[in-house]
Amino acid sequence: SLNYLAIPSISARRSIRYTDRFDASSFRGSFMPSPIPASIDATVELLKGGDYIADRSLATVLYLALKLGRPLFCEGEAGVGKTEIAKVLSETLKRPLIRLQCYEGLDVASAVYEWNYARQMIEIRLAEAQGVHNRGELAADIFDEKFLIRRPLLEALQPHVEGAPILLIDELDRTDEPFEAYLLEVLSDFQVTIPELGTVKAAERPIVIVTSNRTREIHDALKRRCFYHWVDYPDLKRELEILKVKAPGASERLSRQVVGFVQELRKLDLFKAPGVAESIDWSTALSELDVLDLDPRTINDTLGVLLKYQDDIQRLQGSEAAEILRKVKSDIAAQPLG
Repeated sequence: SLNYLAIPSISARRSIRYTDRFDASSFRGSFMPSPIPASIDATVELLKGGDYIADRSLATVLYLALKLGRPLFCEGEAGVGKTEIAKVLSETLKRPLIRLQCYEGLDVASAVYEWNYARQMIEIRLAEAQGVHNRGELAADIFDEKFLIRRPLLEALQPHVEGAPILLIDELDRTDEPFEAYLLEVLSDFQVTIPELGTVKAAERPIVIVTSNRTREIHDALKRRCFYHWVDYPDLKRELEILKVKAPGASERLSRQVVGFVQELRKLDLFKAPGVAESIDWSTALSELDVLDLDPRTINDTLGVLLKYQDDIQRLQGSEAAEILRKVKSDIAAQPLG
């Protein structure tokens, strides 16, 4: 049993700093990451290069987070593009994306590290067969890095040939408060403490994006370690730009009707208002159905693409959807985009 093994004393522990695992100069070329943007305008263009249409406030806080090496905490409704920020940064900066998808009950073993107990037991049996009885020596042998299974947070602290990775801690509000407290060391010092090994510190800080759908409040202590941005629903003009990029098959007329209809829905007291992701899905679906102009029947038949709760669908089907569509078409006729 592992229970009898002695853990190295505090004096025996060491600080591990990941540095010379590879010679980056030997990998110059396609593996080299792109530099971080040098201005807010360059940040806007960087995101646009990944088909992400950002407003200037998001570009500003993202630029500062990249420039100053601070985590960015993005909060907002589901489907507004928080997770996409990290994906686009990974694509445009040519860096690996390491994603930690949060859920209730997430613990250190799933998020940070765990020991490979099967390999450790084999090592113990081999040592016993060879007549090794020094418990301290045996403990030092089996609590070695080669028996360590790295999970996303620890993996993000390691050096990567492509440069510091993008660490996405997604939907943090789904986790429990104890795990949230554990993240304080990671987000402030970019290190984790492993009792058997010591402190593992990143040689180069990863680019950290933390997201939350605000199903519960995140503690102030964690927010203080990050720059904060509320990712809101886009205005009509920006949502049209997003559809032009993400759903190019939809005609300009259809896109205008879709955006107008979705924006009207967001004013209603729905259980779950449609996000930008739903706008894109709906536009794409309507294009596949060769729809050129919205009508009440088409809306009723495709509401399941746009809304995700039956109560919301039942409320909209029929006269209310038809009334919203009439208002949208009236607004388009009165204020066409030019």
